[in-house]
Amino acid sequence: MPQSSVSVTLPSNSAPLSCDCLAHRFGNAGDRPYRRPRYPSDMTDAEWAVVRDAMPVPAWMEGRGGQPEGYCHRQLIDAVRYLVAGGIAWRAVPADFPAWDRVYAFFRRWRDKGLVGEFHDRLRDRVREAAGRDPEPTARIIDAQSVKGAASVPAMSRGSTAGRR
Repeated sequence: MPQSSVSVTLPSNSAPLSCDCLAHRFGNAGDRPYRRPRYPSDMTDAEWAVVRDAMPVPAWMEGRGGQPEGYCHRQLIDAVRYLVAGGIAWRAVPADFPAWDRVYAFFRRWRDKGLVGEFHDRLRDRVREAAGRDPEPTARIIDAQSVKGAASVPAMSRGSTAGRR
């Protein structure tokens, strides 16, 4: 008895995964599939909205040469956060992130431009505001490693502990 096949499209409960970073919208990152967030260190959509505005405009978009970027900025930041949260080596980046050398190259470029500090400050401000606090901290903690000892303190006891010598 011949069987007939009928194609039925069922509505999906999950929205299609996409990214709104510049590399996905205007670059070549669309050639790579969007990585489904799966680690506790992955950014939430709210965190990404705060950080996205601080992302630099790629040189090729400003007519300064270069080629369109091929790696999703959100995935690169998620990879750096994964490394920092786990305290692991650059070469131990999981396979679902971009290659470790690409992640490191972007991190180094962002660090040199001061963007890593900018990302941190923006997210810290949001956390403090959500807790009902002033966005800018008003107190600092200074420890013995941050401040040199007075001239009256012998040089042998300044700088580091005996275990580190």
